[in-house]
Amino acid sequence: MKGHFHAPDLGEEFFPGQVDADHLFFGDFADGWFALDRLMLVRILMTLVLVVLFMLAFKNPKLVPKGLQNVGEHAVDFVRIYIAEDILGKKEAKRFLPVIATIFFAVLFMNVPTIIPGLNVSPNGRIGMPIVLAAVSYIAMIYAGAKRYGFGKFVKSSVVIPNLPPVLHLLVVPIEFFSTFILRPVTLAIRLMANFLAGHIILVLLFSASNFFFWQLNGWTALSGLTIVLGLAFSLFELLVIFLQAYIFALLTAVYIELSLHADSH
Repeated sequence: MKGHFHAPDLGEEFFPGQVDADHLFFGDFADGWFALDRLMLVRILMTLVLVVLFMLAFKNPKLVPKGLQNVGEHAVDFVRIYIAEDILGKKEAKRFLPVIATIFFAVLFMNVPTIIPGLNVSPNGRIGMPIVLAAVSYIAMIYAGAKRYGFGKFVKSSVVIPNLPPVLHLLVVPIEFFSTFILRPVTLAIRLMANFLAGHIILVLLFSASNFFFWQLNGWTALSGLTIVLGLAFSLFELLVIFLQAYIFALLTAVYIELSLHADSH
């Protein structure tokens, strides 16, 4: 028996266009308005898991936490102390902790399915979810600055560097506007998507190669052991990436809010 190698198909799952109705759930309901593909179902599943876990953790909080409440409190304290307060200080951290914590845990739980057998895909590997998360971060950034300075003064303070020769403003203002109000949300979304799309491709290639080499039933079969070990090692590396990308996304959100709160301090 000879193995056949099947290259990873990214097609409609990651770049949906005219999706075949046979690959959709509820495609015939309400003319397809509520049609869902596999990746959307994973998003819904992980959202429910996140909500249920936090509901169970804090449903009946005890003065001395234990069990799931203890885990939940440590997780929230990590975001509060090492992200929000570390960047914003205690006063502003209290204001913006809900949005920063929501972003952190949303990114974290949407990353986890990439290494869960049977799911094997991160919803953040498609650009839609990263765009939504980046939009939340962007709105928080704009709100922070506009609330403190007023929208017009906030924009001016963000793009106009004082004490520059007037002619340089023609060059600097467009650059500052692009980097502050366009590049920040774009890089947030693309960084998150690219990491998990690339990770998914590498895992698919490694385990597909393992299957291919194993069924050669000749000298190449031994190579399947190496590709399996590499696949498992990369899965462990993905565990680090899962947490690191959630941390970076939440941290940059806090940094952008801090920059907005001090937009006049060039």
